[in-house]
Amino acid sequence: MKRKLVIVGASYAGLQIATSARELGFDGDIVLIGDEPHAPYQRPPLSKGFLTGSFAEQRLPLRSPAFYTELQIQWMPSTRAVRIDRERKQVELHDGSRIAYDHLALSTGARPRMLDCAGASLDAVHYLRDLGDARRLAERAQTARRAVVIGGGYIGLEAAASLRLKGLDVTVVETEQRVLARVASPTLSGFMERVHKSRGVSFACGRKVVALHDTPDAVAVELDDGCRLPCDLVIVGIGVLPNTELAAGCGLQVAGGIVVDACARTSDPAIVAAGDCASFVPYWAEADSDRCRIESVQNANDMAKTAAASILGRPQPYRAVPWFWSDQYDMKLQMAGVSKGFTDFAVRGVIDEAKFSLFYFRGQNLVAVDSVDRPQDHMLARKLLASGARLSIDDLNDPAFDLKALAGREASAAQGAA
Repeated sequence: MKRKLVIVGASYAGLQIATSARELGFDGDIVLIGDEPHAPYQRPPLSKGFLTGSFAEQRLPLRSPAFYTELQIQWMPSTRAVRIDRERKQVELHDGSRIAYDHLALSTGARPRMLDCAGASLDAVHYLRDLGDARRLAERAQTARRAVVIGGGYIGLEAAASLRLKGLDVTVVETEQRVLARVASPTLSGFMERVHKSRGVSFACGRKVVALHDTPDAVAVELDDGCRLPCDLVIVGIGVLPNTELAAGCGLQVAGGIVVDACARTSDPAIVAAGDCASFVPYWAEADSDRCRIESVQNANDMAKTAAASILGRPQPYRAVPWFWSDQYDMKLQMAGVSKGFTDFAVRGVIDEAKFSLFYFRGQNLVAVDSVDRPQDHMLARKLLASGARLSIDDLNDPAFDLKALAGREASAAQGAA
């Protein structure tokens, strides 16, 4: 009798689990359950090209309809899983029906953290997580003149850049004293703020939104210092919360996300989890580090491959180097590794020319690299981080030091060791 793999969550991680399972030889039924009516699609363009109009909706799908037929993946759109019965190995759906599984994969993702203040439900308030959000926001932006972006993380800054490119007046409100405070170094934060200011964006850092007021013109965003920012459009980008309700409801271990081990396995041997919803201790973390979630396309895809291998009984610890990117105006930021807790850094290139890379060290170890319009540095950084290459601040401060040669030597050494 054929085994059945049921995947709850139809985005990057869910689709990659299905794809990798087939590639690894899973010959049973695969069912991909998604609560949206759209087949899995690209999400990064939603705050960038889709919002500006330079990225057509027709380009968003990750795969063609023929792909699902070819790999015999049964996609169930507009379907919501409401309960997992682990004893019977069944998933209950929103219409009361049940679907049995031999293997279950949870790629339930995350949802936007909601603004909690008076006026937060006004029609002018928008979030940006899925295609429906992006469509509504793009339509509203066609007639808006002034926007307030609440949250100075990457999503907020990307939205701010896109709205400025459309000609809107934009103010970014951030509770921290600098933008990107939770994810970037002060050097990169300062650079990005200067870039946005040079493009006409205003900032209110160290300020909290206390209320939104409906006005004859549109909306006034009230800050904790009493200032009111009039606008036609509000975008809220204050982080996300992992969708763990299904997992918690059936007794799986949950702690800041669905808890998984290095092989993406949950506390139930028949269930794996991957993507934004999964909480784990990464291989690169310091000893006794807390679990974390990594919210990126790279992590969703690579962790999904790990989950698929575990489903096939071939567990391989997840050891992918985390990397991210962000397009703002005509600049591309590329980040490899995680700089949190860095103790020193070196600069390659020229910050004032907006072509540079920041190499972060924790003690003697390279832990992350942020690159602005230096794509070769980014690719080399991923190789260096993957190999654990030894280099120093002095090496990087030497303009003649050949990073490419070092990466090549490390790669050759790794191949030889294998």
